[in-house]
Amino acid sequence: MGNAAVSTKIRLAISGYYGFNNSGDEAVLRSILLALEEQGQALGLEVEPIVLSADPAWTSKMYGVESAHRMRPAEVLRAIKSSHGLISGGGSLLQDATSTKTIPYYTGVMKLAQMLGKPTFAYAQGIGPVNRRWLYPMIAGVMNKSAYISVRDEESSSLLNRIGIPQDRIEVVPDPVMGLPLPKAEAMASAALSGSSGQLSAGQSAGSGNEAEMEISTETPQAGVPVVGVSLRRWRQDGADIARIAAALEALSQRRPVILRFLPFHKPSDRELSEELIAKLESRLGAGSSAELHDPGDDPQQMLLAVGRCQLLVGMRLHALIYAAGREVPLLGISYDPKIDQFLARLDLKPIGTTEDMHIEAFVAAACSLLDDADGWRSKHGETIQALRQQAQRPAQQILTMMRQYSSR
Repeated sequence: MGNAAVSTKIRLAISGYYGFNNSGDEAVLRSILLALEEQGQALGLEVEPIVLSADPAWTSKMYGVESAHRMRPAEVLRAIKSSHGLISGGGSLLQDATSTKTIPYYTGVMKLAQMLGKPTFAYAQGIGPVNRRWLYPMIAGVMNKSAYISVRDEESSSLLNRIGIPQDRIEVVPDPVMGLPLPKAEAMASAALSGSSGQLSAGQSAGSGNEAEMEISTETPQAGVPVVGVSLRRWRQDGADIARIAAALEALSQRRPVILRFLPFHKPSDRELSEELIAKLESRLGAGSSAELHDPGDDPQQMLLAVGRCQLLVGMRLHALIYAAGREVPLLGISYDPKIDQFLARLDLKPIGTTEDMHIEAFVAAACSLLDDADGWRSKHGETIQALRQQAQRPAQQILTMMRQYSSR
């Protein structure tokens, strides 16, 4: 539907972990913005997002949206007062594993919106762990007053129910990133290869970034040598988990030639870790194997493109695994947090290892099997992945349907 059919403007403030140079969370934001735009057009609404960000200038430049500083109360108040409603999410916002301040902050933003008479919406959130019971009332208080609640897994739904939110008020949906499309230039190329026209619509989409300026990469791997994407993060203080993963990657490279392509999702920490591992592995890799760093920049759709060019993805980062699933790239997940297990379970998969244990021979065997039979993996999981892609639009559709009803009163 073109702009001529748009009749109502809806301003929505969006609260999440944005502006921190984390590719996964930026992918969540990009996915939400694109879903709101698409569903808004379908419903005859023009959505004007106002993103609460740690780096408002960067966020505005990257997505072409209005942004306010998430830690400046006057800016947050002004953004919410000028909006018609507040979206909280996505991501793991309501948990106390990283800090005791996280839950008070995000519930505080929701409470402020509710005090100002704005409807609040939980968008595909990952809830928990919440180890401190004194935080329960904060969560229950704002969730029970929210107009719509969606979470990204059954475990989050169960936790909210235990805290005091009725089960029938909670909708379980995929992570928003399951619906993230390729950059438009690459999508056009893919469509052309499959016999479609893939024409760009006139003008750039709000929240779609700089797709028109993106060049389609012509990089190709060494003939016959598969690319194995690697997305790791530091977890254990003693580094034993990373040492075990490095040993497993080394063993894979000695079993067969591979290109280990390290993909940093959170900078600078992931990039520094990747550089360290590449330096350590350089002299230990098997004949015909190599290791390299590939940093596609800040745009999450370019990282999605990079993951899609791999033949296998080995990942600790949740959104690296989600990117791989979205592009139907066979994947091996390494768990450091229940959210990894929960996502893998939606694909009927289990982690190949954890930060506490990694069986090297099992890892090598699984990796070789996926490299040898990627089509078999896609055949087994493709239908589930397609369903998750479609369901990822559900929160945007529900939220905007409600907003249209509110605006017509």
